[in-house]
Amino acid sequence: MATLTLERPVRVAPSQAGNAVTGTGTLLRFMLRRDRIRFPAWTLGLALLMTYFATALETFVESPADLEGLTAFSGSPAGALFGGPGFGFDELTVERFLAGQYGLYVAIGAGLMGLLTVVRHTRAEERSGRAELVRANVVGRHAQLTAVLVLAAMMAALVALLIGGLMASRGYDVGGSVLFGASVGAVGLVFAGIAAVTVQLSEYPRAASSTAGALLGAAFVLRGLGDMAAAQGSGASWLSWLSPIGWSQQTAPYVFDRWWPLAISLAFAAVSAAAGYALSARRDFGAGLVPPRPGPARAAAWLDGPLALAFRMHRASLIGWSVGLLTAGLAYGSFTQPLLDGFTEAPEDMVAIMGGAENLLDGYLGTMGLTMALAVGVYAVLAMQALRAEETEGRAESVLATAVSRPAWIGSHLAVTAVGVPWLLLVAGLGMGVGAAVSTGDTGSFGGLLLGHVAHTPAVWLLLAVAALLYAVVPRVLPAIWVVLGYGLVVGYFAPILEIPTGAVRLSPFAHVGEHPLEDVSVLAVVVLTVLAAVIAQVARLAFRRDVVGRT
Repeated sequence: MATLTLERPVRVAPSQAGNAVTGTGTLLRFMLRRDRIRFPAWTLGLALLMTYFATALETFVESPADLEGLTAFSGSPAGALFGGPGFGFDELTVERFLAGQYGLYVAIGAGLMGLLTVVRHTRAEERSGRAELVRANVVGRHAQLTAVLVLAAMMAALVALLIGGLMASRGYDVGGSVLFGASVGAVGLVFAGIAAVTVQLSEYPRAASSTAGALLGAAFVLRGLGDMAAAQGSGASWLSWLSPIGWSQQTAPYVFDRWWPLAISLAFAAVSAAAGYALSARRDFGAGLVPPRPGPARAAAWLDGPLALAFRMHRASLIGWSVGLLTAGLAYGSFTQPLLDGFTEAPEDMVAIMGGAENLLDGYLGTMGLTMALAVGVYAVLAMQALRAEETEGRAESVLATAVSRPAWIGSHLAVTAVGVPWLLLVAGLGMGVGAAVSTGDTGSFGGLLLGHVAHTPAVWLLLAVAALLYAVVPRVLPAIWVVLGYGLVVGYFAPILEIPTGAVRLSPFAHVGEHPLEDVSVLAVVVLTVLAAVIAQVARLAFRRDVVGRT
């Protein structure tokens, strides 16, 4: 006869059980193990990106005359929009140009690193159910948030040290290099703090990351508007001080070497993290402070298939992106005339980059078309990542348990996202066209501007199809699609300045259609990219048929 023996329960000291951060060290070690690839990928990737910029620029700049050729563009409103306020550009050096023009994009990468890390280890863990298993042990209420904030701080600090050390190793001023690295790391800290707040608001990881990402985009827009206003002597330069990115740029490395703006970043990060703790204590585990709106008791008649369901799931995202791109288009379009005025005394090589003195308007509008296409590319990639979340969080299994096939499921989401791409480009073009018409008083380029925006649709479709193929075949490497988008941004903006070879430029899907109205739209490229995107999307559908749900 078997005898059941009950083990004595483990007794926990009251001080240990009552500590809200008990287990932080254990969770931090676990997070470091989970991010053993992401941690070095983020930190080394940002440092190597800055090293690439420095190496390419030093190759391009062979004499002081080359630097003088960059001054007029970088100090103009156009340079302020795509780079920063241009401190010290009246006596330009290589390190000043690197920090003032390219540092912006590394700082944006640091912001993404911070917010995505916090969402990954907090709200995503709660949503998947893993955090509940962790909290069943001797773990304090705030241990998980504390551990991930420490992790984000470690990543930001390492990015700061790597960038500062690499810049100093090139012979640049050590103090300015350390300050520049610290300014980049500060952006990562700020958006980690912002994400600590957004993860408390909604119970969905996608909503938390989208809200924090929207604030990052707003910071970029505010900084751009403020810096452009400063470049043209307008009183709206105070807008830069509303942006966390602007705080880092106001440190002016290699020029003024001001450390005090970073105190604003650190204070904001501390306050937002404290707000995250306070909000966390006011909500139930697994829930958000903003409860999801209850749906109707019965589904609408039109929700009778996977395509309708996919549209319902993407509807809120499409509305948010539409409003954001329309606003951004209106804002950037309203600065068209000041941007054109900034090129009146630019050197011939800089004017040639924008299409020549007779085509400055078309050159700027074409560049903005590419900018909006890259933004819509972000929407397409996020849509595929949302599809991955549907699978890993178990909701896809409920749908696929019905008569819906796997190809129909992934195909419906691809179709809705594909239709959303030209719609978003059209909305962005409308905003840009209205703003440019008001700024210049000329409506003649309105139609060409719309065509220039929508013409980038096949390039975004190709990006979407490649993301779908990665998701269908090797879902864990889906984040690698961001490399393709980042490469398109680098070659789209900096290929003429960095003298990137034509063959390397053509590797970007955004380099084939042409930047209309400056360049004619290549019908051949439109057809080839569309067919290629359709073929890859079909391969992705077939590959997904042979897989099982819940893959890693």
